[in-house]
Amino acid sequence: MTQPAPILRAANQRPRLLRPCPLLTAALTLAARAVPTLPLRAGKVPFGNCQSCAGNACGGRPVMKTAGPCQCPDICHGWAAATIDTHTLTSPTWVRAWEQAQAAAYHPAGANLTVVDLDNEAAVTWARQSLPSTRTVPTTRGEHWIYLGAMRSANSVRPGVDIKSHMAYARWLGPGIGTMTRLPCVVRALVEREETTPARGEVVSSTPGRVEWDRSVTTGCRHTDRYVRTGLERGLALIRARTESGAGSQAFGVAQFLAQQHAVCPGPCGLDILGDQIITTAVSVGVPEPYASRAVANGLAGTA
Repeated sequence: MTQPAPILRAANQRPRLLRPCPLLTAALTLAARAVPTLPLRAGKVPFGNCQSCAGNACGGRPVMKTAGPCQCPDICHGWAAATIDTHTLTSPTWVRAWEQAQAAAYHPAGANLTVVDLDNEAAVTWARQSLPSTRTVPTTRGEHWIYLGAMRSANSVRPGVDIKSHMAYARWLGPGIGTMTRLPCVVRALVEREETTPARGEVVSSTPGRVEWDRSVTTGCRHTDRYVRTGLERGLALIRARTESGAGSQAFGVAQFLAQQHAVCPGPCGLDILGDQIITTAVSVGVPEPYASRAVANGLAGTA
C-alpha cells in the first residue's frame, strides 16, 4: 500500500501537501519496519555535514565508534544519521534532501542485519558455492546477500566482496527474495582473518612453543625422515605463499594430503605434530587459530 505524502507545518503557515517522493515513501516504509534509513546524493554517497558538524567539530553522534554529543537535525555523519524517526525523515531539511536524492540507504546493523555485498559475477559464483542461502537482492553488478545478525564491517575481505553491517550503509534496492537466515560463522570468519592478521615476523597464537615432528614419536611410520620432512616443507611453503587469502583452505589441503600419505602405515606417525606445524604456519600468515585448527583437524580426518 502506498504511503500518503507527508505534510509539512511551517511556523505561521497552513499545512502544505508535498508532491509524492518515491524515495521518501520507501524510507517511511523501512522506518515502519525498524530499519534506519537515510538519503544518498549523486554518486550514491551521503550528504555532506552542515557547518556545525564539518570536520566532526561537534564531536560526532552518540552511535559512532567514538560517541559524541551531536544531536544535529540535519543529515550529517553519513551512516550515523540513519533514523527510523518519521518526524526527522519528514522534516523540511530531510524532505529537501529526499527530493534531491539519487537513492535511499539503510544502516544494516541498526536493524540487526549484515549485508554481504557481491560486486561482480565471480563473487556471486563464490557465494553460491561457499555461503548458506539467504535473502538476496540484485544490484547493478552483482547481488546483496542479507543475513540476520550484526557484525563488524570490512571492505575487500576477498575479491569483489565487502561486508556491511556496523558503521556502514547499504543501498536500498528492494526487499529481495528468499528467506533470511542467521549470520553464519563462515561470513564472520572473513573478517576475523583481517582482525587477527599479525605484524610481520610475528605469530598470533596461544601456543607459540609447538613441538616439531621427529622420528622418536613415529615408531610405526614406514616413510623415511627425508620423505616426511620434504613433504611437510613443500606443504608449508604453499601455505606461506597464501598471504592475501586462501591460507586456511590450503592448510586443510596440506593436512589431507599428508594424512593420505600415511594411510597405510601401521602407526603411530606423529600426524598430530605435523598438524600442529601446519596450524602454526597458517596462523603466521593471518589465519585465526580456531579456524586453522578446525581446517587441519578436518584434513587429517579426511572430512571436508
